[in-house]
Amino acid sequence: MNVICRIVLAAFAGLLVLLPATINSYASDDLAALTYQVAGDELRTRVVINFDREPDVSTMLLEHPHRLVVDMPKTVFAFDKKSVEPRGLVDDVRYGMLDAERSRLIFSLKGPFAVERIDVIKNDNSPGYRMVADLVASSDRKFAEDLRTQNATTASTESTPTGDRIASAAPDEKSKAPKPFTVVIDPGHGGIDSGAESASGIMEKNVTLMFAQQLRDELAKIPGLRIEMTRTDDTFLRLTERVRVARQYEADLFISLHADTINRGNIRGATVYTVSDKASDAESRAMADRENRADAVAGITFDNETPEIADILMDLTRRETHNFSLSFAKNVVNSLKKDVNMINNPHRFAGFQVLRAPDVPSVLVEIGYLSNAEDEKLMLDPAWRTHVATRLANAVGEFSGLKTAGALN
Repeated sequence: MNVICRIVLAAFAGLLVLLPATINSYASDDLAALTYQVAGDELRTRVVINFDREPDVSTMLLEHPHRLVVDMPKTVFAFDKKSVEPRGLVDDVRYGMLDAERSRLIFSLKGPFAVERIDVIKNDNSPGYRMVADLVASSDRKFAEDLRTQNATTASTESTPTGDRIASAAPDEKSKAPKPFTVVIDPGHGGIDSGAESASGIMEKNVTLMFAQQLRDELAKIPGLRIEMTRTDDTFLRLTERVRVARQYEADLFISLHADTINRGNIRGATVYTVSDKASDAESRAMADRENRADAVAGITFDNETPEIADILMDLTRRETHNFSLSFAKNVVNSLKKDVNMINNPHRFAGFQVLRAPDVPSVLVEIGYLSNAEDEKLMLDPAWRTHVATRLANAVGEFSGLKTAGALN
């Protein structure tokens, strides 16, 4: 049967999608996309597609939603259906005939992204070629610049060198306006991941959301500050998705909020954590281990296949970001210790995954322990939450160089 007879009309922007086909059933002059592989997470994702021969591809960015379009000559797609399930930054994959002579792949992504590279490479140990696309989480502003650059040149561009082409964006007058100091508040846990639970049944995910909302309201009193939240309701988010949101908004500060439990009920008070490969103490290491397993609650396993980029510039960025994180942590401790109970040595550190954005200063604030009855009582008191949120907002104001209208002394 001719391959064209197996084409059916899909309800996606008029795109035609091929039904599964065996490799032997397409015309000999058709390009064949044999396998699809994807690895990574919401921060960095690599897509690898194997072809029977060298494909001539071109790419295009689209928005609403954020998409990468890859055009190529007439192609038969023989992907295993499970291989194209959502993973990492890629939320959806569609493919099929664009017209009688061309085919198209459309990748829908979870947010703004940058194409770091798209290369077509000859396979070393097997026949054919592979297309390798490295996609990284980006910001709304950067994605808009990339679109402007694309539209100013051509609607479809050659695959190499994609990174160089896209990075040459020329900002318009709007993008030249000063960027507001942006704080992303991250209420820990959510959805199926309830986090810690007190003896009376109070769940951490609810406490962190209540406090985050009050912190948002206090931060809103600081003129010139932009406030975003990773979640505003009872929603589950992967740890890397929380970091991706921070990068989407080009956060100048990321504050993750928690209210843990510990097997020593006499320990109470607030703690401020920064990231480190080596934990400051056994309790901090144990807490980081618990928090890093949050994804497992939803049946998600950590992906060790994330493509890594190791270069001097990235290392310098990480060091500068870490120094800013340490500076803000000091501000938080100084602001809270005036009249908010804190544990001994309140600034601690451990390997928290949610704090690992290389370019966003990040802290994790433990506002108290649900395993302590007195802390639990305070965290359920709106007046106490407002007071602590005001203290934390003061620390943000000092760090950002902006001041709160109702700052406490």
